[in-house]
Amino acid sequence: MIINWDSFTPLASLGGGILIGIAALFLMITTGRVMGVSGILSGLFSAGEPKLWRLAFLGGTLLGPLLIYTITGTPIASEMVSDGWLFYGAAFLVGIGTALGSGCTSGHGICGLARFSGRSLVAVITFMTMAVITVYVIRHSGLGG
Repeated sequence: MIINWDSFTPLASLGGGILIGIAALFLMITTGRVMGVSGILSGLFSAGEPKLWRLAFLGGTLLGPLLIYTITGTPIASEMVSDGWLFYGAAFLVGIGTALGSGCTSGHGICGLARFSGRSLVAVITFMTMAVITVYVIRHSGLGG
C-alpha cells in the first residue's frame, strides 16, 4: 500500500473539525436541534417544520467549498469511487440506514457521541463496521472499478 503524504493535512483537518464542532454547538444553542444532515434535509419536506434555517444550513454546505475555492484558487479535491448501479444502490442503502438508525453519521457521530448517547454509540459502531466490511468487499470483488 502506497501512502500519499500530500493528502496528509492534520492542521486543515483539525481546523475543519473545530469548525464543524462550532457549527454543531451554534445550531444546538440557537435552534435546540442536532446537526444531523438527514434530519435537516427531511425537515424541508415535513409540514410545520421551520424551513429557513434548514435552507441556510444546506446552502452553506454547498456554497462553503465554492467560497474556499474562490478565496484560495485551489480546486476542491474529489474522487468518484463508483458510478452507475453501484452508486445509486449505495445511496439507496444509505437512505434506508439513516431511516432505520434514526439519523445519519453527522447526527449520531458528531452530536450524539458528544451528548454521550448510547443509541448514537451503537449507531456509530454499526456505521463504522459496515464501512470497513464494504471497503473490503468492494476492493476484493472487482466491483469498485
